[in-house]
Amino acid sequence: MTSSIAFKSFTGLRHSSAEPPKLHSQLHNISPPNYCQRHLQITAGISSPKLQNRNLRVAVIGGGPAGGAAAETLAKGGIETYLIERKLDNCKPCGGAIPLCMVGEFDLPLDIIDRKVTKMKMISPSNIAVDIGQTLKPHEYIGMVRREVLDSYLRERAASNGANVINGLFLKMDLPKGGKGSETAPYVLHYTEYNGKVGGAGQKKTLEVDAVIGADGANSRVAKSIGAGDYDYAIAFQERIRIPDDKMVYYENLAEMYVGDDVSPDFYGWVFPKCDHVAVGTGTVTHKGDIKKFQLATRNRAKDKILGGKIIRVEAHPIPEHPRPRRLSDRVALVGDAAGYVTKCSGEGIYFAAKSGRMCAEAIVEGSGNGKRMVDESDLRKYLEKWDKTYWPTYKVLDVLQKVFYRSNPAREAFVEMCADEYVQKMTFDSYLYKKVVPGNPLDDLKLAFNTIGSLVRANALRKEMNKLSV
Repeated sequence: MTSSIAFKSFTGLRHSSAEPPKLHSQLHNISPPNYCQRHLQITAGISSPKLQNRNLRVAVIGGGPAGGAAAETLAKGGIETYLIERKLDNCKPCGGAIPLCMVGEFDLPLDIIDRKVTKMKMISPSNIAVDIGQTLKPHEYIGMVRREVLDSYLRERAASNGANVINGLFLKMDLPKGGKGSETAPYVLHYTEYNGKVGGAGQKKTLEVDAVIGADGANSRVAKSIGAGDYDYAIAFQERIRIPDDKMVYYENLAEMYVGDDVSPDFYGWVFPKCDHVAVGTGTVTHKGDIKKFQLATRNRAKDKILGGKIIRVEAHPIPEHPRPRRLSDRVALVGDAAGYVTKCSGEGIYFAAKSGRMCAEAIVEGSGNGKRMVDESDLRKYLEKWDKTYWPTYKVLDVLQKVFYRSNPAREAFVEMCADEYVQKMTFDSYLYKKVVPGNPLDDLKLAFNTIGSLVRANALRKEMNKLSV
């Protein structure tokens, strides 16, 4: 992905008005480039039963980035769409970083982005800080958003395109019974609908649909309904801290990442800037019971820079560590955290949630001929095949990085040392900003390999010396 192509993709970004904007008929899309063409040439299966006197009905359970993106794509594609979300003001504990490509690809308005981060500090266990961001081009940045703002915007945009947004709690789902006619029999969803009154008991309701997209997070009830299996998960803990204005200036366009056994044995701590506060958090898979101890250590590492701050919100939530064993069953598909689409090492999930929701919805729109025919598992499986082909390398690379560099403090010191290398920074940011595993220069790759080996050798020597001191 060249910078010139990337720059063209973001030409014409604008600030939003109070009302959700109407999308252009052709969405900005960096990859794949033929998204709009699929809206013009629909290829529903000839054997798919044609629906009589109605369009295909699809329910999206969960109103985060995955659910909002899915609902919008379905509604624009002629599908009768229902989006069920319990907490319309939900503030998920999330660092809130989004890559540059997501801004253009999902046509996000600039005023929902709190900060444009152009500098990062990676801070080692011994508090050695490495400045990252020197390879960024003038138009490149990492966007920082609040989930309650981003999620609400995507839901409202889906509604403006025809999706029915229901403030309700999904309870369970009755699957079609086997036998003749089961391929067109409906899924019966049971949910409690709320009318917006605080403390209201809600009203039990049912809804019949032809297909279901589970976008209901790590504790997905849709996943349980189809026996999707369990996965390892991390606990993310985050505090939103309002700090004095003079200290907020330091974080104007800067984010910090702390690594070390004190902040997490298998992840990292962060300080990410928001509109009028910073988000300070950490996460762990292996030591969930110690999460508050790790959070305190993260605050202590950053204490001089957040001194005088006031905690305004505390958040915690499970984060999946790998895809579920099963992500598809008949006419039910999982996306986002429900499917397990969070990367190792970085813990990123927002872009992959929205992208998987859109890709799944596109497969349904295409398979149904814009809602005119019934879909089956083979239609939804196209989404999984495309997803795995596109993003499996990214997940694999980050999985390896986490296993190599997050296993001990000496390894983390080596990791931070590597981050000082300009070539490493360029490769990392290009891959992150545009969601591609970027091919490198062979000579620079060889140099990087030698430097990596050298860093690991020094880290191993340091670990042995530390072990001697501890005996």
